Amino acid sequence: MSETYIHIFEKPKKLKNPILIEGLPGIGNVGRAAAGYLVNKMKAKKIAEMYSPHFLPLIVVNEKSMAHLLKSEFFLIKGKTNDFIVLIGDFQSTTSDGYYEISGKILDFAIQLGVKQIVTLGGMATGKIEKEPKIYGVVNDEKLIKKLKKYGINFKPHVPETIVGISGILVGLAKIKGIPAFSLMAETPGFPFMLADPIAADSMLRILIDMFGFDVDLTDLEKEVKELEEKIKKAEEIHKQMLQKISEERKDLEYIG
Repeated sequence: MSETYIHIFEKPKKLKNPILIEGLPGIGNVGRAAAGYLVNKMKAKKIAEMYSPHFLPLIVVNEKSMAHLLKSEFFLIKGKTNDFIVLIGDFQSTTSDGYYEISGKILDFAIQLGVKQIVTLGGMATGKIEKEPKIYGVVNDEKLIKKLKKYGINFKPHVPETIVGISGILVGLAKIKGIPAFSLMAETPGFPFMLADPIAADSMLRILIDMFGFDVDLTDLEKEVKELEEKIKKAEEIHKQMLQKISEERKDLEYIG
């Protein structure tokens, strides 16, 4: 395989004003977690898989010792006024060229399906934990800003100067093709230990539900949020005890000599 390849299982016909939602791994895995939850709960139908030499050179082995290459997957969710193509995956790219090639392939496939709008999902690292993460937006068409503000999306001066990865490049390339696109980013600590941030994913999904009318039960995700909050609370208690112990030891040292 010398270039990124999309294997189509079934090309859907007569889609209603289709919208592409991209949720690949990234900061806090917010986009991946939110889009993956949407795909799972709405029992979306897989229509295509994408493979690329720009993915990491390895295979993933499951609990049954079955192996598969890293891949991205396209799913179809049927809606009343819009149909949705949701993209999730294992990885983005190991190279700068790969980011552009993969984004180009995604965009070409979206155009084949008649996609009218593109939404990319990601995280914005803040270095701290937010109980109610805010969602920030970047658009490739100024007309989208007024519409998105109605859903509580925040814009400049709060958003970063650059967006690295497919979430950003896809929005930029879509402008060249005349497709309205925007990127949504949820506040997330961005800590290395946090492989996925369910708190940020929950905030992201609530925005998507409000925006597109998805009928999704968030109960399971809310359980993950509560579990994470308990872990954070315990970590804070341990940290507080350690600081108190260090403070007491320093007081003892003041009386030596």
